[in-house]
Amino acid sequence: MLPIGRNRAVVIKRFWKDIYNRDEKQSLMRYLIDRDGVLADFERSVLETYRERHPEKPFVPPEQRSGFFYMEQQYPEDCRPLLREIYNAQHFFRDLPLITGATDALGELEQQGNEVFICTSPLLSNPYCISEKLEWIERQFSHDWVDRTIFIKDKTIILADFLIDDRPEVTGVQQPTWEHILYTQPYNRDVSGKRRLTWQDWRTVLR
Repeated sequence: MLPIGRNRAVVIKRFWKDIYNRDEKQSLMRYLIDRDGVLADFERSVLETYRERHPEKPFVPPEQRSGFFYMEQQYPEDCRPLLREIYNAQHFFRDLPLITGATDALGELEQQGNEVFICTSPLLSNPYCISEKLEWIERQFSHDWVDRTIFIKDKTIILADFLIDDRPEVTGVQQPTWEHILYTQPYNRDVSGKRRLTWQDWRTVLR
């Protein structure tokens, strides 16, 4: 169970104080790591469930995905509610598969002396999203990572050196302090002008 009540509030208050009052001497770099599409395989889970439930319906293979938007926009109109039903359901975010190499990569970044946070946007159409993302993080990583998870729609207001995110453009109310490094996925393969990585080549990219 995740901690609740006063103790949890104290942890969160201290966490945000640390985020906005960074001591440059205490770490090498600060990394913000997106969850869906970077740590958790969102689209793979949606596609597998969709094909299992609706084998008669058309589908878009991962290598043919194009454009960063909700994947149903690449589907015929009558298929879109079926896809939304999948990712808005209870247990969807809890049961997403882990992207290979993610656990080792985050652990290694931290062992190097960096500050590493999971920084993810909640999907407001799914009422279970936030609690299930925390449950997933605790199970896949550890309880310590729960207290290093940021839920926020505007990532530009968080001070950091790097943001690793599969979204091609991450914008908000201010110019970010971080460099956006693109996590490579089929739907962002046409984006240029940014460094990009996967959990297989990240050491070379971040060297």
